[in-house]
Amino acid sequence: KLFAGSQIQPEQRTVEGQVLSDLLTTGKGRPADWFDLKVASRTDAGVNALGNVIVFNTAFQDNESLLRALNAVSKDVYYRSVTDVDEDFNPRYANVRSYRYMVTYDDVDVERMRECSKVFLGHHDFKRFCKYDGKPTETDLTRISVIEDDGAVYFEFESRFFLWNMIRRISAAIIEVGRGRATIEEVKAVLEGKEGTFGLGRPDALTLTDVVYYALDFKEYRSEPLESKSGELRIAAELDAGFYGSI
Repeated sequence: KLFAGSQIQPEQRTVEGQVLSDLLTTGKGRPADWFDLKVASRTDAGVNALGNVIVFNTAFQDNESLLRALNAVSKDVYYRSVTDVDEDFNPRYANVRSYRYMVTYDDVDVERMRECSKVFLGHHDFKRFCKYDGKPTETDLTRISVIEDDGAVYFEFESRFFLWNMIRRISAAIIEVGRGRATIEEVKAVLEGKEGTFGLGRPDALTLTDVVYYALDFKEYRSEPLESKSGELRIAAELDAGFYGSI
């Protein structure tokens, strides 16, 4: 609700826009294009992010001062850790992206959802489970888990990259099976190319939890601005847990 998605849009508050604003505030008069801002993963409006990665140029001489400065001026974006990269580094080429999707229904059969989730593992053409944007629709889903934790049920996904709306459409299909409104065979048939859809999962139930690069070592620096923002995030997470549990 705080941002209209991650990507910069005219007259809309977005995550990239906030990051660029923070860089301009701490950048000692440098123009926007000097920072050459790049983002690892884009998220739609309503989708949460706890672990995205951004790349930019900086004139700061040490990384701890950089994080302190950004967290001191930022509103609603938390800069958690930092590392140095080469000039030609492209954050889009991550080794692993991880997402979590919270199930917001009580009337679900968890074991049936686990069985259904196995259908999506591995390499598939996910053209029926994405919003087509002209890009190739084949990818590898390397991990999908259905987890029960203290009364909550959620899915965890891992892949090198995901297609637009892919997780929300897969999650909707698994939940339909868990609610007895679709069968695993019907889901499998659509994955194999049959016309059909199982709906689109709600954006606020989805969170980008991490973006991993095997060759990079990110370092965290603790400071008062960081601790304050970390506390705010914990409170928000607790509120979300209560919200999801009450639906």
